Amino acid sequence: MASLNFRSLDLNLLRVFDEVMAERNLTRAAHNLSITQPAVSNALRRLRDLLGDELVVRKGHGVEPTPRALALWPVVRQSLAQLQETLAPGSFDPATARSTFVLAMADATSATLMPPLVPIVEREAPGVSLRVVPLTTRDPRHLLDDASADIAIGFFPAVISDITAQAQSDNVIAHESLRLYDGEYVCVMRRGHPLADVPLTLDAYCAARHLLVSFSGKPFGFIDETLSGLQRERRIVLTVNQFFTAGRVVVNSDLLTVLPRHFVGVASLLDDLIWRPLPMRLPTVHVDAVWHPHKRYDPAHRWLRDAIARAAIQTTPQQAMLLQNQAHLKKDPAHPATPPERP
Repeated sequence: MASLNFRSLDLNLLRVFDEVMAERNLTRAAHNLSITQPAVSNALRRLRDLLGDELVVRKGHGVEPTPRALALWPVVRQSLAQLQETLAPGSFDPATARSTFVLAMADATSATLMPPLVPIVEREAPGVSLRVVPLTTRDPRHLLDDASADIAIGFFPAVISDITAQAQSDNVIAHESLRLYDGEYVCVMRRGHPLADVPLTLDAYCAARHLLVSFSGKPFGFIDETLSGLQRERRIVLTVNQFFTAGRVVVNSDLLTVLPRHFVGVASLLDDLIWRPLPMRLPTVHVDAVWHPHKRYDPAHRWLRDAIARAAIQTTPQQAMLLQNQAHLKKDPAHPATPPERP
């Protein structure tokens, strides 16, 4: 890299590199760029010579990036996106669009956001399709990096802390986020449970048998991290990867589980379950949307983010009231129209 003459760098090599990183396959990258596969291989060879790194190595039917390539790609992709937006800004007409967006989220988040989001899409973009894929991790960045999802929505405390730290250190931000709404986790049990009519103390909670919702399948969650800090632990006898499954199991057992408070209502479980505040202090649960920065200037993705933000406003009575007030202001000639406030 010390001998690289940037003036002689062919920027087309970076376009090829970006496409190969996105597809992880030379044939698909060549098809997307409307060039031949040998041309893609030649461009990669030239870039390897310039950078002194293999960049990608063959793996199965595709290629796998080297650590150096993974470090370079966010910078290259973000720079190319900014150039494209500046030199040839695109357009997106929701009314005529035929796009498909992939959203990664847990079932509790989907049950909350999709009911208000679908009418927005039907009204503004009837040709647009949404595909919700299950979230299997608390760190969805790899899903965004390899374009498996356009946007991930959920409780990602470590990811948001990392994004914030990157922004404060003036480093290139590899991902971006938007706060959608705040939630609360509660202890849920069946009606008639032995603990239903007595105070839920920490001792009683730890002595009970528990069901854990774990996207990754690991039998240890943020509740257990909190208990560990208190030098306590609980007995987990069942682990599942969906909140709805947890609710149905708890209805027919003496297991306790932890669910988002709003989910108990939207999943129609209130007739069968009761909830109690957890007997320990937890951090506020922030539900965030996270996406790759190369989507920042994409007009279609900007519309999607705005639609999701407007749907999120309707997730609580307070947010719904805010939306109604803003709609009233828009109709009132004495007040200028204002965009919905981001929660």
